[in-house]
Amino acid sequence: MSDNCTHDCSSCGADCSSRDMRVPANAKSSIKRVIAVVSGKGGVGKSTVTASLAVAMARKGRKVAVLDADITGPSIPTAFGIHQKATGTDEGIDPAVTAGGIKLMSLNLLAANETDPVIWRGPVIAGVVTQFWSDVVWGDVDYMFVDMPPGTGDVPLTVFQSLPVDGIIVVTSPQDLVSMIVTKAVNMAKMMNIPVLGLVENYSYFQCPDCGSKHAIFGKSRLDQVAAELEIPVLARLPIDPTLAASFDAGKIEQAEQNYAEEIADRLEG
Repeated sequence: MSDNCTHDCSSCGADCSSRDMRVPANAKSSIKRVIAVVSGKGGVGKSTVTASLAVAMARKGRKVAVLDADITGPSIPTAFGIHQKATGTDEGIDPAVTAGGIKLMSLNLLAANETDPVIWRGPVIAGVVTQFWSDVVWGDVDYMFVDMPPGTGDVPLTVFQSLPVDGIIVVTSPQDLVSMIVTKAVNMAKMMNIPVLGLVENYSYFQCPDCGSKHAIFGKSRLDQVAAELEIPVLARLPIDPTLAASFDAGKIEQAEQNYAEEIADRLEG
């Protein structure tokens, strides 16, 4: 990456993907697989999918961690009901650990107040994400899920270049504009030589609790068409479930009886 980098890969002729710019993890960390959860735009439930996927994998007996890379809008600690501040030693920063044994690191665990806005420029934000990887004592981890901010800006570029990402999962919603948004996210990953593991359509339908019929609240899905055009598998279609949203907001995502990400976890291990 040159000193004049604009961070806009779509208009750049430099071949940054051919350079090894990865940052070593903390010396006390052994992380087997890193999966980034991305979305082309906000509001599609990406963090809910990330948290649910972490819980599903932990229930399978795997050692799981979540790196919250959404610096300006961190929500992972809220999902797990974690509000204490992170601590550290000479070896590095200790991640928070949930009741289910999932390790977390987020800016909310370092900020003086959770509601304080983050008014930083892109390079500073990207540097914090890199430090979460290199300075946190993650220990032994089978699966680390990185909750990415929406879009294709500084943080996704930093994660793709600096972390040994094994693949990305793209979360989307059933709207017409989605095909263009998803394509941008997928193309960025391809430009950085990051495998795209598949698409997850959130808010795909609402199932009536009385009659069991399914309703496409946001219109007919075009997911199969988009997946075929991009030659990417569909990992799951997740419903609108108010009880899951309530569990997330209450910090009880680990206690939610219904975990729709179990299918995704199974396919990641398959």
